[in-house]
Amino acid sequence: MELQTILITVTSTIGFISLTKTLVSFCRWVWITFLRPPKNLKDYGSWAIVTGSTDGIGKALVFELALRGLNIVLIGRDSSKLEGISRNILEKCGSQVEVKYIVIDFAKEKSVEIGKKIEKEINGLDVGLLINNVGVGYPAPMYFHQVDTKLIDSLIRVNMDSLTWVTKAVLPVMMKKKRGAIVNIGSSSGLSSIIPSLPLYTIYSATKAYVNMFSRSISLEYKRHGIDVQCQVHLLFYHFFPD
Repeated sequence: MELQTILITVTSTIGFISLTKTLVSFCRWVWITFLRPPKNLKDYGSWAIVTGSTDGIGKALVFELALRGLNIVLIGRDSSKLEGISRNILEKCGSQVEVKYIVIDFAKEKSVEIGKKIEKEINGLDVGLLINNVGVGYPAPMYFHQVDTKLIDSLIRVNMDSLTWVTKAVLPVMMKKKRGAIVNIGSSSGLSSIIPSLPLYTIYSATKAYVNMFSRSISLEYKRHGIDVQCQVHLLFYHFFPD
């Protein structure tokens, strides 16, 4: 009887501890997701850099950031689109913000040259926020051997090289003032805990796995420098992402 009582007590205690941990985690999630007041992004710095900023997610982000009073550095490959977005932002926000743009074709330009160009263009700017948004995907499901060389090269250059070299160029600015934020746009296809494998989109999902691990690792490396890093994971998009 005593053994049975002990077992019941131990089991109940373990269950209580487990339930408490679950409740604490749930309450923390509710607080972070719904209740915690948003950060003032201008506390990081007065300028935000957004890659892939002329369409889709990137375009929506630059307008939202500009409305919050941040100056914007647009990065994309199409100069006419960049000029158009710049005008639209200034028309909407007036003299409250400044806008400049950098023309870079991540699929074609050399990695080191990308870094040098960005370093030159942001010299003297109080850059506080970097959003690595540019990306490219498959036009349709296909086996690995069917993916042509040009597409493979684009997937690696745009999805991996771009955020690597842009981040490397911007980090010293943030480290110098000991504050900053980096947001990398990832994908659930790159998280093995969500999707164990993704046949027919092999290279795309592999590049997004890189984005996830890159984000996790630099977050730990630069937390002590006052730099916050996030990897935003969205649902799957199986098409080219224009920049």
